Amino acid sequence: MKRKNKMFMSLLLGSALLLSACGSNESSGSSAAGDGEWRPNKPIEMIAPAGAGGGWDTTARTISKVMEKENIIDERMAVANKPGGGGAVGWSYVDKKGGDHTLFVTSPPILFVPLNGQSELGHNDFTPIAGVIADYSAFVVPANSPYESMNDLVDALKDDPTSISVVGDSSPGSMDHMAFVKAVKAAGVDIKQLKYVSAQDGSGMSMLLGNKVDVYSTGLAEATEQARAGKVKVLAITSPEPLEGETVSEFPTLKEQGIDDEFVVWRGIMGPKDMDPAAAAFYEQAVKDMMETDEWKTQRDNFGWNDNFMSGDEFQKFLDEEYKTMESLLKEVGLAK
Repeated sequence: MKRKNKMFMSLLLGSALLLSACGSNESSGSSAAGDGEWRPNKPIEMIAPAGAGGGWDTTARTISKVMEKENIIDERMAVANKPGGGGAVGWSYVDKKGGDHTLFVTSPPILFVPLNGQSELGHNDFTPIAGVIADYSAFVVPANSPYESMNDLVDALKDDPTSISVVGDSSPGSMDHMAFVKAVKAAGVDIKQLKYVSAQDGSGMSMLLGNKVDVYSTGLAEATEQARAGKVKVLAITSPEPLEGETVSEFPTLKEQGIDDEFVVWRGIMGPKDMDPAAAAFYEQAVKDMMETDEWKTQRDNFGWNDNFMSGDEFQKFLDEEYKTMESLLKEVGLAK
């Protein structure tokens, strides 16, 4: 009888320890598979730090869709929009939430907005997971514009930098503005006197087509759509080499016109600063696996994106280098904090 009691007590103790371990694992919000590797054990929240329909939102929803469809992850990846402050509202949300089950899509504003003094959070306040895609900027004019090339525009800006108005859908010192600034600086224009108009309500193309401004600095996708319709001329795109594909192959690069510059509208994934390194490694590999699927390639080509995978370490180094470049430009135009 004593032996049976001892066996019963041993089993009871073992069960209690097992339940305790499971409870501890659930409360920490992380899990380790049988092979010792970290796995998410609850839904993952993917933050798009802007409203629906923009680049961050489209990227977040595409990644979520492919991850789930291709069974790259076992848990659901739900996209949540957190618009405001050029991304700052979303970054603040992620920073406060922390943990291993929150990610967000990022792009150049994670550098520009802090440099402008509009956010206390910057790229070093988060965990870089992976670089994902590369998109490019385009500089467009109305179809009836007297400017036929980027060099025509540059010559006019050299004669009088204040004679031409440039519109973008981002705030002064952010992506649309600085893509143009960087390009014309490389061409020898005095960037301190440029006239930039911010259309943060998304009315940049309407202003251009209404002849209220001379040039529109925008993303490649919107430029392509209007060029196909015959409403605009694309003076230059910021890709390092000519692009393949219908219509976009007709757009000249800056380098083809003798302007030694390029501007990558990169997008990647980041997580909270306190993220477990094992969790970061899991998500990095998940992104890499996702980008090798046919479904991803179909979605990527549909949006005209280019693969631009970077590991977490590579992404961090890239961001540090980009930060220095943009800081120098912003200081030159008087917009750095």
